[in-house]
Amino acid sequence: MIKVFGHKSPDTDSTGSPIIWAWYLSEVKGTPAKPVLLGEPNTEAAFVLKRWDLPKPEIIEDVAAGEDCVIVDTNNPAELPASINEANVVQIIDHHLLAGGLKTKGPIDITIRPLACTATIMHDLMGADAARMPDSIKCAMLSCILSDTLEFRSPTTTAHDREVAERLARELGISIPDYAEELFAAKSDVSAFSDAELLRMDSKEYNVGGKELRVSVLETTAPKVILDRKDGLMKAMEDVAREDGADQVLLFVVDILRGEATLLVPNDFVRRLAEASFGAKATGDTVVLPGILSRKKQIIPALKL
Repeated sequence: MIKVFGHKSPDTDSTGSPIIWAWYLSEVKGTPAKPVLLGEPNTEAAFVLKRWDLPKPEIIEDVAAGEDCVIVDTNNPAELPASINEANVVQIIDHHLLAGGLKTKGPIDITIRPLACTATIMHDLMGADAARMPDSIKCAMLSCILSDTLEFRSPTTTAHDREVAERLARELGISIPDYAEELFAAKSDVSAFSDAELLRMDSKEYNVGGKELRVSVLETTAPKVILDRKDGLMKAMEDVAREDGADQVLLFVVDILRGEATLLVPNDFVRRLAEASFGAKATGDTVVLPGILSRKKQIIPALKL
């Protein structure tokens, strides 16, 4: 049985894409596969599972030596199980930069394309077999694309992502604006999470100028709810950084509707980074970055010390 999984701190794409591809492998290719997760899905992803009656995949801590795996929505070892290089990775499907560091037992099937969403790539890889998807799988795919593109607002969005999403919505009889509103409302409901949980909810590790940074992004239609907690969040950054072996936690609160990000500035290190990376003068404990929506395309490439 092949295990299909995405990155740690699973968002909608890293929750939905394993479900989509495990269905395809099992039902179309005749290769038994099961989706699994590397952590609890975020609020939006949990909403998608419940909304479309999709069983929540099992959460795993690690993989066994020689175990067959397909990796989706990442190729970064830092975002994968500790023993990933001991497993038998047979395929990677991703839309992020090539991180390096993965080792495989032999030649494998790798697809990395400059699209906004892993699920869009999967739609293309299926070809004519995409028509065989049941409605629940189509709904998962539509959810992934709308989430990753922020309903086509993100600069990562391509015409092809939009085309696939609109085709799925027509087939399902779903209004994209209405459904996206439901998705983003679920994404914005963070009331049940502690400050540390929020910092880890949508977080990835990067090395910038020799510093280990945990770069967290919270996408929301209600940024005030998060920013009202900024004192607690900034205090929790020290503990999260220490526990996770990072030099600094960066938190970008992305306002989906206004098309901007607010970076929390807890210390002089982040203040200098904001100026060097974005040309932003941070005089208080936050700085607004107009037009910044995408970690992958706008934040990570800009980071420098």
